[in-house]
Amino acid sequence: MLLIECPYCGVRDESEFTYSGEAHIVRPLEPSALSDKEWADYLFYRSNPKGLHREMWYHSAGCRRYFNAVRDTVTYKFKCVYKIGDSQPNLDELSSSAKHPADVEAK
Repeated sequence: MLLIECPYCGVRDESEFTYSGEAHIVRPLEPSALSDKEWADYLFYRSNPKGLHREMWYHSAGCRRYFNAVRDTVTYKFKCVYKIGDSQPNLDELSSSAKHPADVEAK
């Protein structure tokens, strides 16, 4: 079982959450001014890295709020969670830390 820490409710079972895609994707200011390729890039293409990745999650069976998280896509461990609007954590600092206090182990 994977445990996920909601920044509002605390640690909960993964079944309470819905993955909402890559975090910090900014909608174009003038979508009608984009070419078809630029619009397709915005809609469909994401970074999908191996390792640390910023993601948006929705606590669908809890407080029903969105939040961001940094998760390692190799180990599934969450390195940290943060509220929408909070500053983005530095991925280099998180990857160099041997054990981060917000790590949540997959069980």
